[in-house]
Amino acid sequence: RLPIEPISQASANQRAGRCGRLGPGVCIRLYEEDGFDARPEFTEPEIQRTNLASVILQMAARDLGNTETFPFLDPPDDRSIRDGIARLIELGAIDGTLKDGRPRLTGLGRQLADLPIDLRLARMVIEANRTACLREVLVITTALTIQDPRERPVEKQAQADQLHARFRDEESDLYSLLNLWAYLGDERKARTSNQFRRMCRNEYLNYRRVREWQDLHAQLRDVTRELGFTTNRKRAERENVHRTVLTGLLSNVGRKDPGSHEYRGARGSRFSINPGSTLFKGSPEWVMAAELVETARLWARGVVAVQPEWIEQAAAHLVTRSYADPWWDADRGAAFANETVTLYGLPLQAERPALYSRVDAEAARELFIRHALVAGEWETHHPFAEHNSIIIDEVLALEAKYRRADLFVDDETVVDFFDERIPDDIVSVRHFDRWWKEERVDNPSLLDLSIDDLLDPDVETPEEEAFPEIWQYGDVTMPVAYEFDPASDSDGVTIDIPIGGLSRIDPDIFDGHVPGLREELVVAMMRSLPKPIRKRLAPIPETARSVLETYDPDGDRFVPF
Repeated sequence: RLPIEPISQASANQRAGRCGRLGPGVCIRLYEEDGFDARPEFTEPEIQRTNLASVILQMAARDLGNTETFPFLDPPDDRSIRDGIARLIELGAIDGTLKDGRPRLTGLGRQLADLPIDLRLARMVIEANRTACLREVLVITTALTIQDPRERPVEKQAQADQLHARFRDEESDLYSLLNLWAYLGDERKARTSNQFRRMCRNEYLNYRRVREWQDLHAQLRDVTRELGFTTNRKRAERENVHRTVLTGLLSNVGRKDPGSHEYRGARGSRFSINPGSTLFKGSPEWVMAAELVETARLWARGVVAVQPEWIEQAAAHLVTRSYADPWWDADRGAAFANETVTLYGLPLQAERPALYSRVDAEAARELFIRHALVAGEWETHHPFAEHNSIIIDEVLALEAKYRRADLFVDDETVVDFFDERIPDDIVSVRHFDRWWKEERVDNPSLLDLSIDDLLDPDVETPEEEAFPEIWQYGDVTMPVAYEFDPASDSDGVTIDIPIGGLSRIDPDIFDGHVPGLREELVVAMMRSLPKPIRKRLAPIPETARSVLETYDPDGDRFVPF
């Protein structure tokens, strides 16, 4: 942060003292005396206004006790401690749990404590050793430690920009630093010390900062060698370098707002790319910044375009995953849900299909049973599935025959049938096939449904004779078909008469209908009578039943009204 704010009285007096170093002097303050008297007497101690991550890490590494109870001369407030712990969790230095009020260091945290640089940069160095890009990352981290050696004098900005443009990388500010480093290394070898100093001045490069950069690089390189790190000989892949640097900048990522030049960052922050960045005009969708500097607004410096997949992988210990709208995917034979991944409130992925069994195995198993085993929404050649399909069709045929929709048990009963028979870890077709391959050897009929399993035991069914499958008249045998679909032309009972028997069939034999539907037929006929007659027959269902008690299908006929 570079805020403009009033200094303390102590700082003002310290500056006044400079007037009298060699002799008596006069200090003229360009603000009112009342304003001076109202200022705090001393500047707030640094430990109370900086991030305490390094302090907390070193205390944990040296087992100095609880940070909150440690006898600091100027104790930091709880918020500063919490922010420091949050930084360490972000970097993977601690596991987020406390032991006796103290953070528990991870192996990575102990390595971070051994590197004498900012923790974010140290995290990059450790990751670079693992990903074989230490040579590039050492250059980048030391460059981020110092002030930028590229200068832009007010009166020479155009010339400076033209010379510095040689090092620009259009996709990465960090690779611009690598290009500058390579150039400085070549020039340093080709020139004497005075020539190199003169070259830096002529090309608007601050010589002292360049030397500081080189000295820091040499020191950090020696430290990493002592720690057993290995410097890569081959040039590292660009993506590999960026993904490595990302591990230390997880809270400095952002996504571009549509229709705006601003980026949404972590924890609700908003920033813009620094105009001096090579990515200022390109405005990629996702970026990470080496630093976020707050002046009149929040600016991102050292910007690199990144992919949300990189962020998700690097921040696996930080991201929040939520799942919604689970569904059964018959093509893939498994349950899926829409996954949303966020980092510090910033959505990295939205509604991405994810295996539901990894989130809720029990619910995924239930979806498998309901959709695959019960509803048949899967591609399978298991004999039990074909058998069950035939049994289900038979029960549905009975419902059509009896013109009822209450014979079939509810889905929960069928779900319970399979739930009792398959293991708890069967959550997809792949799991099922692997289990059933062995189980069917010993128990091949384990999953075979029967008609009794599918008929509701609480529903009374008519006798089979009430709904015959054939109609016999003399020597003519006629098949009987049933359909229960009021919207269909063939709804009801259909009797197929052989062509050869048409001349021998008396149409009156069908007046009595099939026994199971006679009552419904009589009720319908009575309700079609004129009202005066119909009233005398009330209640009609009971009257219809009494009529049928004396009905003789061989001699009686129904007379249409």
